[in-house]
Amino acid sequence: MFKLVTDNMADLPREYLKEHNVDFISLSYILDGEVYGKEKELDYRDFYGMMRDGKMPTTSQVNPEEARAFFEECIKENKEILYLAFSSGLSGTCNSGKIAADEIMQEQPDVKIVVIDSLAASLGEGLLVHKAVRMRDQGKSLEETAAWLEGHKLNLVHAFTVDDLFHLHRGGRVSKTAAILGTLISIKPKLHVDNEGHLILIGKVRGRRKSLESLVDYMEAKMGEWRQENKDDYVFISHGDALEDAEYVREQIKKRFGMEHFLINNVGPVIGAHSGPGTIALFFMGEER
Repeated sequence: MFKLVTDNMADLPREYLKEHNVDFISLSYILDGEVYGKEKELDYRDFYGMMRDGKMPTTSQVNPEEARAFFEECIKENKEILYLAFSSGLSGTCNSGKIAADEIMQEQPDVKIVVIDSLAASLGEGLLVHKAVRMRDQGKSLEETAAWLEGHKLNLVHAFTVDDLFHLHRGGRVSKTAAILGTLISIKPKLHVDNEGHLILIGKVRGRRKSLESLVDYMEAKMGEWRQENKDDYVFISHGDALEDAEYVREQIKKRFGMEHFLINNVGPVIGAHSGPGTIALFFMGEER
């Protein structure tokens, strides 16, 4: 059985990772002069509370040296590694993993490290990890699991909305004027992650409740035949310290589609640094992104 690893951008609960024997490498962030990462974490409520108070975090990707050190620890346990990485469209971390993996395999021919660019973010990446966990536990090989992920990662659909356009403005997603005007008239953006793994603005809705319902509308439009064939599939929802809104989206999905399997978790600080408090993100499998 191969070893499955990912990074903290998958936003999976630590309990899930431990239970399913999935290790992870961490991108780090700096907030109020403190550096946080795998060994030093900040509770998400404190993190978003500081953002609401005006503290602005900065983030950094994993470099090849860090990725190499991580893989070298992993291969002490298992010489077959599958690393499901954060979207290359949003970070250089995946490329760092590929560089480190190639170096190690050249030096140690008995080691196999496969790096999959998830082209996904947050619990979208997490949902692909979940799929890989189930395949590994069913006895699928590293090659079989990697082939399924490569063949189906563009069936993973992301749908986001944020509560405050300011953070998207900081990241260059909307203009300053749009952020100010949108905030004044309660315009909420709708975004997704495209086939290249980039975060893309796809629409705007007036009002928070309508923005949440628009995510479910988007799900209905995107699921297609996958809905009929996979009614028992999992739906993942992440939130930026907005659990009640995440639960509202879950209930709307249950009422409309009859789906019962959900995982809800917070948007981690590294992604949250760019999306801000109040983010709601919905992830599911569909016919296309």
